[in-house]
Amino acid sequence: MKPIVFAPDTILTTPAKDVTVFDRKLEQLVRSLHDTLKKTDNPKGVGLAATQIGESYRVFVTRPTEHARIRTYINPEILALEDADTGPRDRRLEGCLSIPNVWGKVRRAGKVTLRFTDETGNVKTEDFSGFPATIIQHETDHVNGILFTQRVLEQKGRLYRLSYDETGKETLEEILI
Repeated sequence: MKPIVFAPDTILTTPAKDVTVFDRKLEQLVRSLHDTLKKTDNPKGVGLAATQIGESYRVFVTRPTEHARIRTYINPEILALEDADTGPRDRRLEGCLSIPNVWGKVRRAGKVTLRFTDETGNVKTEDFSGFPATIIQHETDHVNGILFTQRVLEQKGRLYRLSYDETGKETLEEILI
């Protein structure tokens, strides 16, 4: 397990390098991503990019649910974005392990087509929809040097911080910028 890198570290806002060699170093990086994602807590992570553990490579892992298998994506490239057939989706509240206790509503496509390389070097193209599509877009943004807070501000949304009311109940308090 490696420690999570927090904003404003510049590795998070710098586009990462393509992976060109599939070797032991890459295997170790993928293992570190898997181990670190499994151990995230409060909140539980659903995705983690290499940049978030201080490695500037275009690699991320996802696990949409706690019991799902962790998947690895190397050199991801979004080929297409489209809304779900049910019409435009509402913005979804997103957070990030690298920006603790900050949340914002981000408009994401309901469906995404992603080209990526797996751990064995095979190039694949796959469609994702719903929550997995959101995770794919968020993590692809990470390897492109884009944080969800940038997306919130581009979309003229609001950012919130986790706080507690007088009874100790969690609430979201708007961050004034």
